[in-house]
Amino acid sequence: MSHGSEETEIRLETQRPMPAWPHTATDGQPGLPKMDYTLEVTQQKELLLRTVRKLQSKSEGTLQRVAPLLSFQRGMGMVTKSSVHQLRESTSKLCHELDDLENQLRFCQNHAVARLDGGVSAPLGLHVSADGTLYLASSEVPKVAVLTRAGRPLQALPCVTDGGRQRFLPEDVTLTRAGMVAVTDLAGGDVKIFNPHSRFGRGEWLSLGEFRSPRGVAVDTVGRLLVADYEPGKVHVFDVDHCFRLLNVRSIKGLRGPRYVCPGPGGGTVVSEECGDVKLYGAGHKLLCSFSATYGHRFGSPAGVCSDVEGNVLVADEQKRCVVLFPPNGSPVPLVTEGLCTPAGLACCSRGQLYVGDTGDNSVKVFRYRNAAHHGKGTGRLAADNDG
Repeated sequence: MSHGSEETEIRLETQRPMPAWPHTATDGQPGLPKMDYTLEVTQQKELLLRTVRKLQSKSEGTLQRVAPLLSFQRGMGMVTKSSVHQLRESTSKLCHELDDLENQLRFCQNHAVARLDGGVSAPLGLHVSADGTLYLASSEVPKVAVLTRAGRPLQALPCVTDGGRQRFLPEDVTLTRAGMVAVTDLAGGDVKIFNPHSRFGRGEWLSLGEFRSPRGVAVDTVGRLLVADYEPGKVHVFDVDHCFRLLNVRSIKGLRGPRYVCPGPGGGTVVSEECGDVKLYGAGHKLLCSFSATYGHRFGSPAGVCSDVEGNVLVADEQKRCVVLFPPNGSPVPLVTEGLCTPAGLACCSRGQLYVGDTGDNSVKVFRYRNAAHHGKGTGRLAADNDG
């Protein structure tokens, strides 16, 4: 285990021997797959559109004819209770298939964009800010690396306390509502926030709380800190005031080895359990669903979790070496099925890019997981992004 404090250059290597989109050429837009204009594909697209339009036309026509009959007819005619139930089941299945179809068009699989390599040692935790800045926490190096969206180093925050005499290894990293870096310290049993305005402008780490085994850390939609406490099986939720004091501490209990945590859809909380499940809790910290039960998905060892603005939840599976997306409607979508060794931390951004911390080969791998609906918007390759 390395404890050196010297800076190591972090370089960006694009298009390494990783899984990539089947078409390597681009169609006028960097970072996009080449469009397939073959006759067969064009015919399949037309067939799909005709099928969906036929469904739309039939359902609208049936509704217009049936609604008056139901409104003015005394009974149900020859329609039986069983036929209504059967129609309802068939419709539910068809709607699910349409959701799956939309998701298969919306998302892409194994579209590797870039790789952050060199100096990234065992990246357990990572966070992407709104402006694309990347924060990395390593379980082997006592520092938090801060990179631009193109992978160039901006800053390195040494993880030292007590005037530089005591080092600690960050387990996970996030940003507070005030924009300060917060990490979990498993060995120290606390959360540490870097205050850049103290110690004569050099900044220092301030200790918050006492936890038995803090692992994942995140900030929810209203600015509260979320801390996954592994051994007692809890997620602690609390505010931090301007004096760095904990306020309104509450806990989600009954978890089995919580590892990573992130804000979920609708102001909720998503937690990955090492014992093989991912759970979504509502804004009132009540269990809304178990992903293994709701989606019928079998996890290996779920690790990093994140959610996007569309309400999709993404989960890294350490044992199965993959990343799976769980949409609000439809079946789970396997986003990354190749090229991962030991996926851990996970983060996504509004540009449709997915960041995976891979502790197996000490890298952060970047994938495009969402197809662009309009050409020319947010389609630039990561390596070509402007840092300015």
